[in-house]
Amino acid sequence: MNEKGKLVFQLIKKNPYLSQQEMAEQLGMSRPALANTISSLIKRGEIIGRAYVLPEKNQIIAIGGANVDRKFSIEGDTQLGTSNPASVSESVGGVARNIAENLGRLGNFVSLLTTLGEDHDGLLIEQSSNTYINFDLVEKVKDESTGSYTAVLDHTGELVIAMANMAIYDKLTPSVLKQCEATLQNASCIIIDLNCPLETVQYVKDFATQHNIILAIVPVSSPKMSRMPKDLQGVNYLICNRDEAEAYLQQKVETFEQYEQAVQGLLEKGVEYVLLTLGGQGVMAGHANNITHFKAVVTEDIVDVTGAGDAFVSAYLHGMLNNETLEESVQLGLINASKTLQSDKTVRPDLTKNNLTNWRNL
Repeated sequence: MNEKGKLVFQLIKKNPYLSQQEMAEQLGMSRPALANTISSLIKRGEIIGRAYVLPEKNQIIAIGGANVDRKFSIEGDTQLGTSNPASVSESVGGVARNIAENLGRLGNFVSLLTTLGEDHDGLLIEQSSNTYINFDLVEKVKDESTGSYTAVLDHTGELVIAMANMAIYDKLTPSVLKQCEATLQNASCIIIDLNCPLETVQYVKDFATQHNIILAIVPVSSPKMSRMPKDLQGVNYLICNRDEAEAYLQQKVETFEQYEQAVQGLLEKGVEYVLLTLGGQGVMAGHANNITHFKAVVTEDIVDVTGAGDAFVSAYLHGMLNNETLEESVQLGLINASKTLQSDKTVRPDLTKNNLTNWRNL
C-alpha cells in the first residue's frame, strides 16, 4: 500500500461514514484521486466497501475516446522504403479524456466512461489522468489494444503519414453503459464524443432525455458525423466546427451568412445551444433563435494546436454548468483555447479555476 492509500485507509478506519468530499477536503486531495484510491483499496481487498453506499451526485460523466498519441519526427530528409532516424514524443489524448481532464482541473468532479485495453497504454492513460478524473466507470477489454494515434512528421513538421487505431471504441456499446445506469442517472451532465457508435450516442440521448440530464455532444471529425442522431431533441449543447456542420447538414458553411444558417438549422433540429467554432474567426453561438458572433481571442506565439478545441468545449461547459451567462461561458472557452495554443501540452498543466478567472480578467 502506498502512502496515499495508507492515509485514505486510516481515515476510513477512523470514520467510515465520511463522504468522499469530506475525506478529500481533510486529505487535501481531489475527489477523482480519492475515488480512484478507494477503488484500488477495494479491489485489493484492503477494505470491503463503505459503511453505506450512495451514488455520487452532481458529477459530470464524459463518454468516449481516451487514447495515447505518439509523434515521430524525422530528423533529416524523408526516405520511403527504409529506416529514418527520428525522435518520438508520447502523450495521452482522446476527446472525452481531454475534456474530462480540463474539467477536473477546473474543480469539477468528473468520471470517464470509456473502453481501455489491458495493456501498457491503458495503464499510462489511467496513471497520467487519475488525479483529475475518476476511472471507476472504465471498461477493460481483454485482447484489445487501447486506442492510439501515431503521426510521422518530416523535419519541417509536416505530416507524412498517420495511423489511428480506434477499433476498441466499437466495444463501447449500450450494454456497457447499462451496467452504469445507476451512476449515469445521478449525473449533473453527460458529455459524449462521436468516437462512440451511433447506437450508443442514440442510447445516451434517449437516457438523458428520460432522466432530465444535461447532455452535450462533441463531434470528433466530419466523417464521424454519421454517428449523430437525426433527431436532436433533448441535446442541450452541440459544439462543432464548420466541416462537421457541413457533413451533418449537407450544405456549404463558408461565409458568415452560411454560418448563421448552419446554426439556425441545428437549432431547428432540437438543440438548445449550438456552438459553431470558426478557428481564427471565433465562434457563432445560437440559443432560442438568437444567434451571436464572438470574435476569437488574439493568440501570439502558438506552440501546438492539439487540444485547443477540447479546451474550448471544457471551459465553455464549465461556465454554463456553474451559472455563468452564455457570453461569459463562450469567453472562458475562447480564453482557455488561446492559452492551450501557447502550450506544448494537450491540457495546460497550470489550468485551474482561479487561473482561468485571472486570464479572463487580464
